[in-house]
Amino acid sequence: MTHAWRTLAKPVKWLFTWIVALYVLFFEWGWEPLARSLARIAQLPGLRGLEKRIAALPPYGALAVFIVPAAALLPVKLLALWFIAKGHAVFGVMVIVLAKIAGTALVARLFILTQTSLMQLAWFARLFARWSAFKDRITATVRASAAWRAARRAKAFARRLWRRGR
Repeated sequence: MTHAWRTLAKPVKWLFTWIVALYVLFFEWGWEPLARSLARIAQLPGLRGLEKRIAALPPYGALAVFIVPAAALLPVKLLALWFIAKGHAVFGVMVIVLAKIAGTALVARLFILTQTSLMQLAWFARLFARWSAFKDRITATVRASAAWRAARRAKAFARRLWRRGR
C-alpha cells in the first residue's frame, strides 16, 4: 500500500467506524425503549392474541415474521429518497427518520417475541453472537471516547438545569 493510500485510508476508516458506531448506538438507545412502547400498545384487545401466536411460531415462521417488516420498509425509504430528489428534502428526511424509528420499534418487539424460536436456528444463533460481540466492541469504543464523555457531561448538566427550572 502506498503512502497516499495509507494517508487516505486512516480518515476513511475513522469516518466509517463512527458512522457504524452511531448506527449501533441508535439501536442501543432505541431498541429497548421502543420495544417497551410497542409492548404497551400490544396490550390492546386483539393484539395480545397476535403476540401469543407470534411467540409460538416455529423457527422459520419466526424468521419470516422477523424479516418481513424490515423488508417492507424498503419501499417507504425509497419513496422518501424520491421526495428528496424532487426537492422535498425535509419531508423525505422526516419520512426516513420516522420509518427508522417505527421499523426499529417493530423489529425490536418482534425479536423479543421470536428470540427463543430464532435461537433454535444454529446459523442465526452464530450470527447473533457475532453481531452482539461486534456491537459490544463498538459500544465500548464509543463510550471510551472523549466525545462520549463530553456528551454525557453535557447531558447531565442539561438535566440539572431542567430540574432547577422546574
